[in-house]
Amino acid sequence: MEIDKIDKDELEPDAKKRAARAAINAVAGAIPFVGGLISAGAGYWSEKEQEEVTNVLRQWLQMLEDELREKGKTIAEIVARLDMGDEELKERIESPEYQSLLKKAFRNWSSIDTEYKRQRIRNILTNAAAAKTASDDVVRLFIEWINLYSDFHFEVIGEIYRNRGISRGGIWDNLGRPQVTEDSADADLFKMLVRDLTLGSVIRQHRQTDYAGNFLRKPTAKRSAPGQASRTAKSAFDETDPYELTDLGTQFVHYAMTEITAKIEFKEFDDTDIPADKSEG
Repeated sequence: MEIDKIDKDELEPDAKKRAARAAINAVAGAIPFVGGLISAGAGYWSEKEQEEVTNVLRQWLQMLEDELREKGKTIAEIVARLDMGDEELKERIESPEYQSLLKKAFRNWSSIDTEYKRQRIRNILTNAAAAKTASDDVVRLFIEWINLYSDFHFEVIGEIYRNRGISRGGIWDNLGRPQVTEDSADADLFKMLVRDLTLGSVIRQHRQTDYAGNFLRKPTAKRSAPGQASRTAKSAFDETDPYELTDLGTQFVHYAMTEITAKIEFKEFDDTDIPADKSEG
């Protein structure tokens, strides 16, 4: 729903009022609840106030329209990447379980605030339809991570995936971040980010395991002799401790950061791209 913009500077006072009423009617006709609000406020708001309310509502409706367009684009890109001739896949995407994943992904769409996140959601839903590596419970968690974490979090996850055993300092340098002091806001942010991912079981410091996959205790660190202990705290950009993804974090990379190639190429279009019907006249 697009509402034409009117250049109010070119209108006479009476024409301005008619234009305002026309805009109000257009918005009111778009959504019943909005129409009820405007009707109720007709005897309360002045002409100028009605115009201001209409402008606010128009902006909000445009925001909802943009959100709907993004959802439609995401669904189209998912379908373009799936083999719709595969009966097992068709049964999967029509199942209540997969529909539940779609609803969860789109329910909190307002938190998908970057194109990068939108693409990660698309990848998760595409891989959830085509792959069986992770359970639906795990996929739901991945969708929550898209809402919970920032693009910076995902950059760190990707760097650890590409360089298993990398240190925090190595991550910072590889991402091309500038050198900052330990007491800076950037250093605090980076420490918080690493802590978020660690507590979320996405990454961990590397730990040795036995043949059965059990983690071994770290050797007890020797205490420094008096006067030899470091006087500074551990750096936010420590170069000693190696980091790796958990198995959950590795599966997240496969689902969210691995893109299935589109089987159908298409482009976005609007009403102006639709050929006119030449049968009339």
